Amino acid sequence: MENLSGGGLGHLFMAIFLHNFATFMVIPAITDVTMSALCPGRDECSIAIYLTGFQQAIVGLGTLVMMPLVGNLSDKCGRKALLTVPMILTIIPLGILGYSRNRTFFYVYFVAKTLTAMICEGSVPCLALAYVADNVAEERRASAFGVLSGIGSSAFVCGTLFTRFLSTSSTFQVATSVAVVAAMYLRIFLPDSNIDKKLSAPLLSDEKQKIADSDESSRAQILQPAKTLPSLHDLISLLKTRSVHFLLRAALRSIIKYSLACEFCNSSNCILSN
Repeated sequence: MENLSGGGLGHLFMAIFLHNFATFMVIPAITDVTMSALCPGRDECSIAIYLTGFQQAIVGLGTLVMMPLVGNLSDKCGRKALLTVPMILTIIPLGILGYSRNRTFFYVYFVAKTLTAMICEGSVPCLALAYVADNVAEERRASAFGVLSGIGSSAFVCGTLFTRFLSTSSTFQVATSVAVVAAMYLRIFLPDSNIDKKLSAPLLSDEKQKIADSDESSRAQILQPAKTLPSLHDLISLLKTRSVHFLLRAALRSIIKYSLACEFCNSSNCILSN
């Protein structure tokens, strides 16, 4: 490649910027929306803390399960097709709060965000990195990865600053519009990734992978079966590994301690007020 903006990378950078811009610009406003929907007129809201922690835990576990599946599907169906899925799903929760932010719509948003984030969280940057790796020579990939990381960081800064000049309702409406533009831009302008099928067969394919024998005296080719989609048993085994089990226990222990501390503080405040 002559430069990092060729071969569709420029369109990829623009699509990622618009997607991250729409995602990050709602972060400063979501706290006020949550408080006004769940605990209107109050400065503290324990249910908001519990729901946020529950959502993050579920999304984290769902992402752990979904990311290998999304990566394998991208090898079979292409990076562009799999990038389109999370970009479209991102529009749904943004559009819900863009329409209304009362308690009922907030719970609908909570469920939709939890389900869609299992696929959207992490899949867009991972698939974008895979797209860059498919279209950039090995000696220039580090530079391309750095540019992609810079695009994401600049989108975070621009989205956060842009929210400062919008009202809460306008923030989600603008974010929804930008997310729609990002998905449309990706589908229209981004060319599909150039996956080198000579190096590895798709993980979902049943075809055989040909690897040339390193011995010059032997010209025969060794046929190796391509890897298949990880089974449910493989994913469960991953969750049962010692490191993941330790992290889950540590997270659960932290949540329990935090809940007990909150209850103790609330009890102490009640005693002092009496």
